[in-house]
This record gives sequence, C-alpha cells and structure tokens, in this order.
Amino acid sequence: MSTEIKVPNLGEGVEGGEIINLSVAVGDALTEGQTLFELETGKATVEVPAPADGTLESLDVSEGDSLKVGQVIGTLSGEAEASPKAPAEKTEPDQTDQSDQTDPSDQPDAEPEEAEEAEEPEDDGSASEENIVIPALGEGVEGGTVVSLLVSVGDVVDEGQPILEMETGKATVDLPAPCAGEITELSIGEGDEGKVGDTVGKVAVKGGAPKPKKNKEKAAPSKSDAEKSPAPKKSGAEAAQEDEAPLLKRAAKRPEHSPVPAAPSVRKFAREIGVDIQEVPGSGPKGRISLEDVKAWSKQLHRQKSTAPAAAGASAAPRKKVPLPDFSAFGDIDRQKMSTIRKMTVEHMDNCWSTIPHVTQFDDADVTDLEALRKSFQPKAEKAGAKLTMTAMLIKILGSALKAFPNFNASLDLDREEVVLKKYINVGCAVDTPKGLVVPVIRGVNGKNMIEISKELGEMAGQMRDGKISPALLQGGCITLSNLGGLGGKHFTPIVNGPEVAILGVGRAAMKPVWVNGKFEPRMLMPLSLSYDHRLIDGADGTRFLRWIVDAIEQPLLISLEG
Repeated sequence: MSTEIKVPNLGEGVEGGEIINLSVAVGDALTEGQTLFELETGKATVEVPAPADGTLESLDVSEGDSLKVGQVIGTLSGEAEASPKAPAEKTEPDQTDQSDQTDPSDQPDAEPEEAEEAEEPEDDGSASEENIVIPALGEGVEGGTVVSLLVSVGDVVDEGQPILEMETGKATVDLPAPCAGEITELSIGEGDEGKVGDTVGKVAVKGGAPKPKKNKEKAAPSKSDAEKSPAPKKSGAEAAQEDEAPLLKRAAKRPEHSPVPAAPSVRKFAREIGVDIQEVPGSGPKGRISLEDVKAWSKQLHRQKSTAPAAAGASAAPRKKVPLPDFSAFGDIDRQKMSTIRKMTVEHMDNCWSTIPHVTQFDDADVTDLEALRKSFQPKAEKAGAKLTMTAMLIKILGSALKAFPNFNASLDLDREEVVLKKYINVGCAVDTPKGLVVPVIRGVNGKNMIEISKELGEMAGQMRDGKISPALLQGGCITLSNLGGLGGKHFTPIVNGPEVAILGVGRAAMKPVWVNGKFEPRMLMPLSLSYDHRLIDGADGTRFLRWIVDAIEQPLLISLEG
C-alpha cells in the first residue's frame, strides 16, 4: 500500500508556507523522520519529515511552491503500487487485479456506481462536475486574498494540483483541485477576497470521479456510499464550514466517564484548547475522533459564540466603522496595500483590546545596583558564550513573579466558566524585526539561570535575523515582556497578549535624583508599565504584583527567597 505524505501541523497560528529547499527526489529510499524539504512559514523555516519508512513514489511539489497544513504532497510506496490507480483505470484489467485481490467484494459493487454517476452528465461529455470550494484554512482563519491564479478555464488539472494562491494571515496557501479533470469555470480573480466555504469554480471530472474510488475502499452499500461520499474528501473543519448549525446539533452524547474513541494525542490537544472531547462528534470509523474533528468543533463553538445575539450586554453589539473622508480632496496621497503581517496584527490587537478590559499601572524601579551586578558578571557570561542583558534578568524576575503570584499565570475559559491555572512558567519577549513583531517564548524560566536565559535569547535573535525561528518557539507563553528601553521612551500602555492575562512594559532607564538617607543621590530609575486583564486580576493584586517586581529588581535576593 501507499502512504500519503501530508504537510504536518507547523505550530499555533501557522497555516502553511513556501518550499525553499528540496532534500529528496522520487525514487529515494526514506526513513521515518528524514527531512523531505524546508518550508518557510512567515518568520520561521521548518523541516518537513517523512511520515514513515519507504520509497518516495511521488512528490507533487517543487521549490517555490506554497503549501498549506494538511495538503497531500506525495506518496511513499507500499506493497501494492498500482492499487491507488486501479479505481481510476478501469480499462486496464492488469492494474485492477491487485485491487481485486485486496478486497474482491469492492470492485464489482463500485463499478456500477461509477457507471450510474457517469450517465447523468453524459450530455456534457464528462462524468460529473465538482465545485471548487475554499476549504478550512486553519483555526481562526475565515478567508484571504487571491494573490495568483495558477490555472485558466480549459486547463486539465490533477487532483490536489494548486489552482490559486491565497494570502491569509502570515502565510500564503494553495487552493488544490478537488479532483482530476478540466477547469470549466473560475469565478474569482487576482486581488479578490474569498471566504472559507465559498465556491470559486468548477471541475469537469474525466474518466471516473474520485468519490466512488473512496467509497470502494469503505465497501459500504451503494446508497450509503453515495450519501457519504463527500465525507472522506473533506476534513471535519471543511464540513463544519458548509453547515455549522447541524454540526453543533450533532454533539456526541456519551456517558461522562465512557471511553472516548480518540488517540491520546487528540485527547491531549482537546484539553489544551479547552474542548470537551465527550461532545466532539467523530467522522472516522465507528465515530472515531480525529484532530480535524476537534478543530472543527472548537471553531464552530467559537463562531456560535461570536455570532450569537448580544446577551451579555451592549459590548457585544457590532462595532461601527468610522467613515473615511476623501483624503485626495486635501492633497496628494499614496495608497499601499496592507501587508499580511499588518493584517494579522490589526486583527489580533483589535480582538485583545475589544475583549479584554485593560488596567495599566505604573511604577519606577531603582536599577542602579542591578545594573552594577550585570556589568560585574558580564565577563562570566561571556565565557559561557552569552551576553548578560537587562532583558534576560527581567525575564527571570518575571518568571519568579509568576511563581509567587499564580493567578497571573492563568487564562480564562469563558465557555466553561473556568480559570486555567498553568503549572509551567514560560515568558514571551516582544522583539521588533524587519518582518514585524515577533514574540519568542523562553520555556521553563523557573528552571534556568540568567546566563542560560541570555544565551537562549542570543540564539533566538540569530534565528529571527535569518527568519528561521521554529514556530514552536513562538507559542505557549504565560506572560509577555515588552522592553522598549533600547529605543527610548518612558511609561506606556502595552496591550495584553491574549489568552495571557498580563504584560509588562519597560521604558528607558534614566539617572534621577532620589532622596536617600536625608540627601539626594543620583540613582538610575527604570519606568515599568503593567497591563492586566481586570476580569481576573483585581487592582490590589496588580499593585502587589508590580511592587514585587520592583522589590526584586532593587533587591535581587528576593528572587531566591520568594520566587
């Protein structure tokens, strides 16, 4: 048998990328985990591994192609190389022999079904016609802009062949052909906006539709096959896009402690995103739940909540856009298309600002002694291959503060009306790069010293300069540090990076006179700005948290005593 090679999950918020380096060729013998190619995804470059051992039978991509998560890009050969082609090549009995030997009951039953389907559109000279629908592009992604049409009406395409490129968020993804055939209609052009579920064209299926091929594998009765034929072709997320209300009604009704037909990795993923696995309807055999089923269920719950009437108050009312005047009436102007990174930033910041009730508190910390310690230990850090920075020291202090104040190391699950308390301590650090704002995450801060954190930050900086930081390093943060001291400025109001509940902003330290022991002394003061989610963090807790950070900066021993 042949094993499909699919683009794996590349990390939270990453929907795909562009191939920059192919490492294998058709006919190569591969081992599981061997690198197939490098994929550039927004600000990172990741290696895509082989899913299993075998010989590379086909690879339908090349350098420069844009791929999306879940896209089938090739196959690894198995025991019967001809079996995948047998259903489509009915005219050659030699190729169907192996398929017949695998399951003799499938072939005779499926052949009449294909003949019946071919009779309906026979007047048009094709077996059938299938819509080209924009599939699910990733969790939270509702659509995108067409940046390039790769085919024209009249072109003959293979199943899975890219039809157009669509820009969405930080990624450019390909829209694949749903089946092999001739393009008979394209209703979208370059620059047009498309939403998930929109029909953008049609394909005339030649010589046998792919749906019966998949039905034969299931060996189900013909009527049942005809009814269920779309299911194997569409992921749970795609089916949810077409009919979200019925999906929500199909919530699985299982006893509370009954076994769930899902892999441990799927159950773990459901727990991490706050989905009750008992409610997720499975699309696999005997109701087995896949990763796509969990994503689809989570997405529909989110949509249902976002589109529901404003029952919680006036804040849920649709926001009005401010009408813009004709700027050209006042003078010359120049319009530039918003970049995808800017679009994503606009959406995320707008969502955080409009859904999180912010409170920002300000304070100043005396960093005179801490700066002296940093300079004195700089040679020791350099011997370890690191540069001891104030940012690294503040990250360590923030991690210790989360340990002392666990309610800041939390997130709100409004659907379940629960507070998610995290037992791990990861600190994100906002970094300005030529490609836009990046927030790499230092994991396990509580188990690392300042030199180790400094070294890790230096490595991440190099990866970000090369645009090859792993997507895994951009997720899982518990709190964010935004240090603008290197650019200047004093206090500011940072926006909470949801689903986190707090962010610490740092301005440039300046020498100021401070009254100490009956006289003024020159001390270096650093402005601090703490924004937090007032739904979970009360003002008194916010004050205590910020004062603890100030005390830890001024008295570093506090990190060891309480952190």
